[in-house]
Amino acid sequence: MIRPSLAVRGFLALGIAWCGLSEGTAAAATGEMIDLAGRTMIFDDEFDHLSVSAHGPDTVWSAHTPWNGDFGQAAFVDPQPGFPFTVKDGILRIEMRRGPDGAWRSGLLSSSPGYGHGFTAPYGYFEMRARLPAGEGVWPGFWLDELVPHGSRTHSLEVDIIEHYGKFPAAYNTTVTNWDLADSHGNHSEMHIQSVPSGTLSQAFHTFGAEVSPQWVIFYFDRREIWRTPTPRRPIGGLDVLVDLGLGGGWPIDKAPPSSTMEVDYIRVYQPRAAPQERAKTVQGNTP
Repeated sequence: MIRPSLAVRGFLALGIAWCGLSEGTAAAATGEMIDLAGRTMIFDDEFDHLSVSAHGPDTVWSAHTPWNGDFGQAAFVDPQPGFPFTVKDGILRIEMRRGPDGAWRSGLLSSSPGYGHGFTAPYGYFEMRARLPAGEGVWPGFWLDELVPHGSRTHSLEVDIIEHYGKFPAAYNTTVTNWDLADSHGNHSEMHIQSVPSGTLSQAFHTFGAEVSPQWVIFYFDRREIWRTPTPRRPIGGLDVLVDLGLGGGWPIDKAPPSSTMEVDYIRVYQPRAAPQERAKTVQGNTP
């Protein structure tokens, strides 16, 4: 997930007042609708059952990041009966709670336990349908991370399809970060803050998606485009799919609910959109 300090600077740089983010309302996304007709799903979890282990490799999901590092103020724990993951009626529930010892614990799912394992895809349309928890301090996210060999000194792409800070119920972040693994001074981020009707992210299910191509990273809310930014001009490696319910993210947690739940209906990945000449060949090949 993007560093909290960058998120704070992003809010300030865009000149969005704290009160406006907390209380204001905005229209839903009105950009062009994504067309998924004819595109094959290459990854799909409808959460009719749960396939997760601490570190894989024989499950759909791993319960830790591929680099085995936490972030935020809640520890991401190994799955155990009833916590932090449960599945019922086709809905995944990720629970975060504060224990009797005062420590916060929560859950994260990663489609890859490490470079060369699990599911990754360099390009395609990545989508989650979910309802987010409400409350100050909660920090749910759905994001992609480019996996590189251990010790690599090249670059790694991070695509934050949604980061939602519960302190601001009328907005969420989308961010693209190109991490320079050889020199942190070369790190570069582009951020967009998307306004939504206040409270809607916790009141109903919505889809959050991103199309990653060699030219653009295009973000969608309820399948309508909200923002795009150029993809780094280099080959992109496999993108790991992650979803988590974090805590804090640079904002106070003293008013955080003692227990919160993020609900996920599905996570899907579609094959990349065919180039115009490829589509033409496909159509021609199917013509009698």
